[in-house]
Amino acid sequence: MATHELVMFSPSGEQFEIAFADQRVAVVEVGGGLRTYFVGDRELIDGYAPNEMCPSGRGQVLMPWPNRLAGGAYEFAGRDLQLPVNERATGSAIHGLVRWAAWSVAEREPHRVVVRHDLHPQPGYPFALAIRIEYVLSADGLRVSTTATNVGDDPCPFGAGAHPYLRPGSPVVDTALLHLPARSVLQPDATGIPVASPVGGTELDFQRPTTLGGTRLDHCFTDLQPGDDGLTRVTFTSAADDGTGVVLWVDEAYPYVMLYTGDDRPDVSRRSMAIEPMTCPPQAFRTGRGVVRLDPGESFNGSWGLAPWSAETVVAG
Repeated sequence: MATHELVMFSPSGEQFEIAFADQRVAVVEVGGGLRTYFVGDRELIDGYAPNEMCPSGRGQVLMPWPNRLAGGAYEFAGRDLQLPVNERATGSAIHGLVRWAAWSVAEREPHRVVVRHDLHPQPGYPFALAIRIEYVLSADGLRVSTTATNVGDDPCPFGAGAHPYLRPGSPVVDTALLHLPARSVLQPDATGIPVASPVGGTELDFQRPTTLGGTRLDHCFTDLQPGDDGLTRVTFTSAADDGTGVVLWVDEAYPYVMLYTGDDRPDVSRRSMAIEPMTCPPQAFRTGRGVVRLDPGESFNGSWGLAPWSAETVVAG
């Protein structure tokens, strides 16, 4: 009688590991996200073990929309569409459709991996996307580049985001210094629609390096102020002046950055902070704000990245 050996799966699937000098990264099959990023023995992100199911969205890919869509209902091109509500506490459709899907390797080198996923039409999102994400390590750190192509017959709405939790090098985020060159923050109005307001003079002004203290964050920032190279950099550093910290940069495809201190999640609460590059804000499919319209055959391209912080940090674009 034939017997079959039982094969046990890692909750995050196959591990796609890359390295360059003293940098090491693990990308996962389940969700195509970033599980770990080490420089030497330092963790730049708050990762998780390969035998864990990804907790609190750590490192996940958020497509074809990031953040929340209240009620999951939206209209696009004259069609009323309804996504599954998968966050019961808020009654929202949250963080897209690919973060628990299986991704495959399209290309691989010692310092680089490209993962891909084909998103097929489904209830609430009857559109087809071919998505590729390149993770590449170099002397400048980690670069993450996304290409999403509409491979269907109809125009489709699209948004992208990522959910890394960054570690500033201090035990808690309260003592860390945060620098986010953003002039506006989105706050919900009486109907729940995010409306931009200036950060100047408020506790949400991080246009200069500021100690986070007890500020609780679950806010989307915009009106980003890029450097001369067109990149906007967020720095999150230890207040101990010991040269530890991390830089997250975004290109012009990501005009929104979400900050989340995870106060309601014991596994990450104030130990690390999610600094999330996003192409569009919360409720985007409902408001249309920042939504990318992809015609058949058209592609979205955008990049963001991470690097260890130093006073001389330069991240190539």
